[in-house]
Amino acid sequence: MAGNSDPLTPRAKLAVTAGKAVAAASRAAGRGSGSVIGGKVALRLDPDLLARLAQNLDVILVSATNGKTTTTRLIAEALRAAGPVVSNALGANMPAGITSALAGGSDAKFGVIEVDEKYLAGVARDTDPKCIALLNLSRDQLDRAAETRMLAENWREGLAGSKAVVIANCDDPLVVWAASSSPNVVWVAAGQMWKDDAWSCPSCGGVMQRPGDDWYCGECGFRRPTPTWALSGDHVLDPHGSAWPIHLQLPGRANKANAASSAAVAAVFGVPPQVALERMYQVQAVAGRYDVVQFQNRDLRLLLAKNPAGWLETFSLIDPPPAPVILSVNARGADGTDTSWLWDVDYTRLTGHPIFVLGDRKLDLAVRLEVAGQHFQVCENLDQAVQLCPPGRIEVIANYTAFQDLRRRVGN
Repeated sequence: MAGNSDPLTPRAKLAVTAGKAVAAASRAAGRGSGSVIGGKVALRLDPDLLARLAQNLDVILVSATNGKTTTTRLIAEALRAAGPVVSNALGANMPAGITSALAGGSDAKFGVIEVDEKYLAGVARDTDPKCIALLNLSRDQLDRAAETRMLAENWREGLAGSKAVVIANCDDPLVVWAASSSPNVVWVAAGQMWKDDAWSCPSCGGVMQRPGDDWYCGECGFRRPTPTWALSGDHVLDPHGSAWPIHLQLPGRANKANAASSAAVAAVFGVPPQVALERMYQVQAVAGRYDVVQFQNRDLRLLLAKNPAGWLETFSLIDPPPAPVILSVNARGADGTDTSWLWDVDYTRLTGHPIFVLGDRKLDLAVRLEVAGQHFQVCENLDQAVQLCPPGRIEVIANYTAFQDLRRRVGN
């Protein structure tokens, strides 16, 4: 990994070999990709392995509540125009999974790494990134993650004085507060549909004023910085004011925003916006998200939504009524076990859609839909739901482990 000039130590090589062996055994046993367990074993043998693997790479870190996996994939595609890329493309975004991913990219020039929000500061310390992309912060996994203002504070402290170029969304006050401690920030106007976590000023606690697309605190003067990149409809505006068309197969405004941030990252490494955006067109689906699959002679589109902001963006993607919608919610460890976030989602946006509900927490979701005045049926499993669906492409929206369950069932 580290090239001829600075080979891995014998201990690091042993750790990489052992990690790969454990990962292979885990895959052979049918327990997933093995990347997390492999990385854990490797880090146990050499606690400094992540830093060693990163030392000869240009590392780009991507963190956010929503859009990390997709943006990581878009950046990786764009940067392949400038050299080989290694990336944790399947979304294993804590130190063990990141270590596993980097161990597999011996001739890479770039490391494009998705990082869980809670681990960003530590991973940045270990990998000495050239660039960090910060997209958004909103409530997620209420039992696991501290409230969003504390996450923003962790980012702010962890990134203070970082040498990295920070590409940050100037439309999210929490991201701006977090990034403002960095000496080298490039602001991107990527938009913010979900605003319910940013009504109070992260700097002083005052009430945010939000005229139009602008925002500022009337008490301390903390305000939206002027962007140098911007999403404008179907185009990205670069720092010179040129408008570049966004070519994506992925649907929705949120993915155009991800593309705008990705183009800004690519430019840091000399890849022009036109080249970056054209390369992003290769991406059809990301770890199963947005895939249209055939199941029981029906077309199902698989959509992942893990928290209120994600559900809001996803509702804007789905086919208009009367397209049938299947909703599946679990509350396992990877989802967060607290489902009170369901009350933050505006399910009245599904009015006119036939709705079918499944998953471990289908009754929690049923109560929420009842209160929202929606018509729905509770189903035992995907097969039953699909059989009950009226004609039309079926939109399937699920949170994290429910999404994995559905992918296994449809053979995706």
